Amino acid sequence: MLPVSIQVRQALGKLVLPALLLLSVGVMIAGQVEKRATEKARMAVAGALAPLWSMISQARAGVADVSNGIRQARHLSEENSRLEAENATLRRWYDVAVSLARENDALKTELHWVPEPSPSFVTGRVVADSGGIYARAVLLVAGMQSGIQTGNVALAANGLAGRVTEVGPHAARVLLITDISSRLPVMLESSHAPAIMAGDNSDTPRLLYYPQDTRPLEGERVVTGDQAGAFPAGIPVGTVHYTHPGTPVVQPFARLNQLTMLRVFDFRQAEIEPPEAPGHVPLSHPAHRPLALPFKTLLSPGQEG
Repeated sequence: MLPVSIQVRQALGKLVLPALLLLSVGVMIAGQVEKRATEKARMAVAGALAPLWSMISQARAGVADVSNGIRQARHLSEENSRLEAENATLRRWYDVAVSLARENDALKTELHWVPEPSPSFVTGRVVADSGGIYARAVLLVAGMQSGIQTGNVALAANGLAGRVTEVGPHAARVLLITDISSRLPVMLESSHAPAIMAGDNSDTPRLLYYPQDTRPLEGERVVTGDQAGAFPAGIPVGTVHYTHPGTPVVQPFARLNQLTMLRVFDFRQAEIEPPEAPGHVPLSHPAHRPLALPFKTLLSPGQEG
């Protein structure tokens, strides 16, 4: 190798870039002048380099597959550990549930427990409500011919959805608990405090008129109350959440924006009718009201003076 001085090397280094630029311009001009020859040369180079690019692509795909396999194996190991812990927890709760169920059955047998009548229900498909006076309501493809009546309770898979307000022969309108016209007596499950859940056309109804000495707790379950007799007690509604300090709302369990099916229960058929008292005269109709008798006729013969 011939010795080259530093000055020559510096001069050659400065000439490399202009030479490459001139070579590029020459190749571009030659490609425009001799397009067929340039195209043949390009295809020949591409054909010669194709096996090399294929080997590089296969190697890169193999490295990616190995990396994904390692990542998935680590994820599966973590998921397996989590599922094992969850399975152990569920097994303990299953044993507790079985023990409590057996104890409950034994106590019912000892007490000669008489079960309450079960309500009847109808399941129907939900369609969008394009009309009506309510902002948050849905139409159910089931009506009077299916046994649905006004006032029936509509339940989704996870909790309370609303109440039937209008019924036709083949369809029924269900007013959702988030509508501004909805007012529902509820019970705070932890503190057993009554309250009113009021819809405001948002996804989270408000909690009103709860006792001032019993503040709703964050995450506390909310169930229906039987104060007004409109709903049976104990139907799950949602959980308490504070969007702002001092403003509790309810996050419903039911996904009211994604309703596809609803079950409509007739809890009035499950009500227990009290027996008629002896000599009881109903006062619902004026003709059934007792006649006003003179005071002397209400006294026994020995009390007349």
